Amino acid sequence: MGSDKTIDEAQVRAAIADLATLPGALLPMLHRVQERFGCVPPVAVGAIARTLNLSRAEVHGVVTFYHDFRETPAGRHVVKICRAEACQSMGADRLIAHAESRLGVSLGATRTDAEYTLEPIYCLGNCALSPAAVIDGEIHGRVSAERFDALLAAAESTS
Repeated sequence: MGSDKTIDEAQVRAAIADLATLPGALLPMLHRVQERFGCVPPVAVGAIARTLNLSRAEVHGVVTFYHDFRETPAGRHVVKICRAEACQSMGADRLIAHAESRLGVSLGATRTDAEYTLEPIYCLGNCALSPAAVIDGEIHGRVSAERFDALLAAAESTS
């Protein structure tokens, strides 16, 4: 859905209604909302809090604790670059600088045309193949600037 459409509480309540009686329903509800709307907007935090009899602060705390929950929609292409020690030692900072330049967006942001989101990630478990990156959900190792450009071109051509 993304930012083109305003999400209201009724839509959120409809999306999560069947999950309300699950034990530990908070995470499944957050995942459902993000899958359905592309993010967990403030209106969803309130709706989930009321449904589960939690405070908005409790729900917001979970949203902000887990990296994969978003408060705003991601770009069409999501690029994550590992910032863990092994990747840093193998050139992740250079890769990030290249990605920022190539994509026209700073780390931790979404480009204004919503084409790309560039995010840090902390350990993909791919340390032997550092530096590592995830492009549209696919993990890649030994990512140089040149390989990054090729992987990005491939991702763009398949979307």
